[in-house]
Amino acid sequence: MKRALAFSLAVSLALASAACQRQPDAVAEARATDVPKAMAQGNGAASAPVETKYGTPVKDRVAKIGLLNKRNNLTQDLVMKVGEARRVGNIVVRVVNCERTLPWEIPPETGAFVQVYVEERATAKAALAWRTVFSGWLFKNSPSLNVVEHPVYDVWVKDCAMKFPGEEEDPAAAAPSSNAPKASGSASAAPAVAAPKPSPSPMPSPSPKPSAT
Repeated sequence: MKRALAFSLAVSLALASAACQRQPDAVAEARATDVPKAMAQGNGAASAPVETKYGTPVKDRVAKIGLLNKRNNLTQDLVMKVGEARRVGNIVVRVVNCERTLPWEIPPETGAFVQVYVEERATAKAALAWRTVFSGWLFKNSPSLNVVEHPVYDVWVKDCAMKFPGEEEDPAAAAPSSNAPKASGSASAAPAVAAPKPSPSPMPSPSPKPSAT
């Protein structure tokens, strides 16, 4: 009887100890994904996106942001709507706005207004505290214009999902018409091939040199 009671007590203590060990891990896991309220709301006036009269409304745009942890060389993509914030460990990335140049503008560019916060210690003895690492525009094709300077994290913009008037896909226009005239002779068996469109280039093509006679 005493042995059974002692065994039952030992099992209860073991289960309680295991529960105590798991609790900090669960708390740490939840803490690593929760976005602090101050970070979710952003920094004052800079957090208010500016609406434009062209393209998809700002609230419906979706940005893809690249995040690199230099400690473990782990890269991941953060897909977020404008106004959304995402926490990964002790970094929070918030998208304030994202834009693409108009279809006829050369050269094309994609940008996003991003705010980056990192929880770290100012000194070895100081407590952990959130600080703003970056707040501004990042550009896909011109990354050197603005850079997130941090020894551990690198953040860059990869895409902004939005459309301009006329870019919507028209299934009726893409489908071949049954009333289209067919060519006669052997050429009717060959499928029609659309001529390739020249890609826009900001630099003019060099003119050919005249051949010597």
